[in-house]
Amino acid sequence: MTEFLNDWGLTAMVFLPLVGAALMMVIPQREEETHKAIALLFSLAAAVVGVFILRDFDYDNTRVLQFAVDKSWIDVINARYSVAIDGMSLPLVALTLLVTPLVIIYSWNHIPEPGNAKAFLMLTLVLHTGMLGTFVAQDLVLFFVFFEVVLLPMYFMIGVWGGEDRLYAAIKFFLYTLFGSALMLVSFLALYWVTDSTTFSMTGLAQEVAARDISLGTQVLIFGGMFMGFGIKVPMFPFHTWLPDAHTQAPTQGSVILAAVLLKLGTYGFIRIALPILPEAAIEWAPWIGLLAVIGIIYGALGCLAQTDMKRLIAFSSVAHMGYVMLGIATLTDFGINAAIFGMVAHGLITGMLFFLAGSVKERYHTLEIRRLGGLLVQAPHMGWILGFTTMASLGLPGLAGFWGEFPAILAAYNPASGLSEPLFRTYMVIAAIGTVLAAAYLLWLLQRTAFGTPSDEFADDPHIHDTVLTEWVAWVPMLLLILLLGFVPGLVFDVTNGPASAVGDVLEATGLAGETAGG
Repeated sequence: MTEFLNDWGLTAMVFLPLVGAALMMVIPQREEETHKAIALLFSLAAAVVGVFILRDFDYDNTRVLQFAVDKSWIDVINARYSVAIDGMSLPLVALTLLVTPLVIIYSWNHIPEPGNAKAFLMLTLVLHTGMLGTFVAQDLVLFFVFFEVVLLPMYFMIGVWGGEDRLYAAIKFFLYTLFGSALMLVSFLALYWVTDSTTFSMTGLAQEVAARDISLGTQVLIFGGMFMGFGIKVPMFPFHTWLPDAHTQAPTQGSVILAAVLLKLGTYGFIRIALPILPEAAIEWAPWIGLLAVIGIIYGALGCLAQTDMKRLIAFSSVAHMGYVMLGIATLTDFGINAAIFGMVAHGLITGMLFFLAGSVKERYHTLEIRRLGGLLVQAPHMGWILGFTTMASLGLPGLAGFWGEFPAILAAYNPASGLSEPLFRTYMVIAAIGTVLAAAYLLWLLQRTAFGTPSDEFADDPHIHDTVLTEWVAWVPMLLLILLLGFVPGLVFDVTNGPASAVGDVLEATGLAGETAGG
C-alpha cells in the first residue's frame, strides 16, 4: 500500500473525481439517484486515498515534499507532471477532501433549479479535481492548468443555476479571474526566460533566481503579475467586486465551494510560489500588500454593515476575513505565514458553514432579505443555534477556529520580517484590530435580526419552514466539530504548517537582512 501511495497516491486522489464525472457522462440524465450515488462515491474514494496519505505522511519532516511524482509531460516547453505535498499544502488538501463530499451530501435533496443533477454534480467533480490538483502541483505550467480548470465549472454553476442576475455575475467572475490569470501566466513565462531555466519546477526556479543576478526592477514587475493573478482570486481590495455578485447569485453549493476552497487558491499561490521564488520583490511589495489587506478588512466590514441581503453580507465578510490572511502573508514571517494558512482553513470551515445556512434559510423562506427574516430560533431552533455558533466562530470568539485565524495574523504584524517598516506594520496591526470590533458588530446584528425575536406575520404560519433535516445534519456536523476542535487544539494545523512556513520565512528573513546590510 505504501508503494502504491508513493507512486500513484496523489494522482489517484486528484483524478478519481474526474473518472466519476466521465462515468456519469454515459448514464442517462433521468437516473438522478444513480448520478448522486456516483458523485458521492468518487468524492469519498478520493477522500479515502487522502486519509491513507494523511496516515503515511511523515509529520516529523513537514518541510520535505512527500509522495512526489515527477514525470515527463510536455517536453517541448520543459513542463513536467510534478506533484507532491508538504505541510503547507496538506491542510488545504484535507479541507478540499472534506468539503466536496459534504456539498454533494447536501445536494441530495437540494439540487437547485433548473434541476439536472447530472450536469450539476459532474461540474462539482471537475471542480474537485481542479482544486486538489492546484494544491499538489509542483510545476508552474501544471499549477496554471489546474488553477484554470476550476474557472469553467464555477462559471456554469453560477450562470445556469444562479439567481436572477446570474449571467452578469458569472461573466464578471470569469473576466476578472481570467484577466488575473493571463498576467500570472505572463509572469511565469518571464520568470522562465530571465533565469534561462530548463524547467518550470517551483523549487528549481527558486534556486535559479537565488543563483542569478536578476535586477530588482525585473523581479518586482514579475511579482506584480503574480500579485494580480493571485490577488484577484483571493480577492483583495480593490479587485474584490466580483465576489459579492458571484456569491449572491451562485447556488448554495457554489457559494460553499467558492468560500471554502476556491478563494484559497490565491493565498496559497502567494506562499507557495510568489514569496519563496521572488523574496526580494516580496519585500518591496509587502507594505503595499499589507495596506490593501487592512483596507480590505475595514472596507469589507463597513460593506457588511450596509447590506440588506444575508448572503451578500456573508460575501463581504469574506473580503474582510481574507484581509487577515493577506496581512499575515504580508509580514513575511514564519509566524505570519502560519497564521495565514490557519486562517485559510478556519475561513473555509466557518464561511462555508454560513453559506450552507444561508442556502437552507433561502429554501425555507424564499428570501434572504434580513428585514423580512426573524424568529429562526422559534421556527427552526436547531438551525438558529447552529447559526449562533457559526457567527461566534466568524467574529473570532476564543475557543473556536476563527480566533486562531485572526489573532495570530494581527500579532504577526507587530514584528514583521527584516527589511520591513515596524511602525508601518504596527499601524496595520491597530487597524486590523479595529476590524475585529466591526466584525462583531455586523455578525451580531445579523444574528439578532435573523435568529431572535418572533417570526414576522409573513412567515408565522408557513408550513414549509421546518428545522434541520438529515442531509443537512450529515453535511454540517463534521464542519461544526472541526470549528470547535481547531479552536481548542490549533496545534493540529500549526504543527503541520510550521516546518514549511519556517522554510519560507527563513528565506525572506535572510533576504531582508542582506538588503539591510547592503543598504547600510
